[in-house]
Amino acid sequence: MTWLRALLLVLCLVSPVAALSPDEVLPDPVLEQRARHISAGLRCLVCQNQSIDDSDADLAKDLRVLVRERLVAGDSDEAVRQFLVDRYGEYVLLNPRLNNHTLLLWIAAPGLLLVGLGTLLVLARKKRVVTAGLSAEEQAALDELK
Repeated sequence: MTWLRALLLVLCLVSPVAALSPDEVLPDPVLEQRARHISAGLRCLVCQNQSIDDSDADLAKDLRVLVRERLVAGDSDEAVRQFLVDRYGEYVLLNPRLNNHTLLLWIAAPGLLLVGLGTLLVLARKKRVVTAGLSAEEQAALDELK
């Protein structure tokens, strides 16, 4: 019986909980689906690493309501995103756009990964070269130490 309680506790802690309140839900399911899709890609400016769809912050609720108002007014998905970017800056997007000023952001991670892999490759080759140049006598002494 206690394992069942533990399992239920783990499921409650792990399961995603949306912060959307019932009064925010649009009656039109198509518009609601579009609103959920848009808000999943927008950053909560208070929490900073959550989407507004997952955040309980008051600002996140205001942004969710604003997204729904813009959709009801007839804006396209991109127009809603652009409205929020114009108002709050590109930081509101969870996935930044590829622009001149974000190019370094997009290149830095793969570049650092390649530099790290190259360094490991060079170090591995140096290690092989050192051990390959041992005489039979030196190799025997090294084997005794192991």
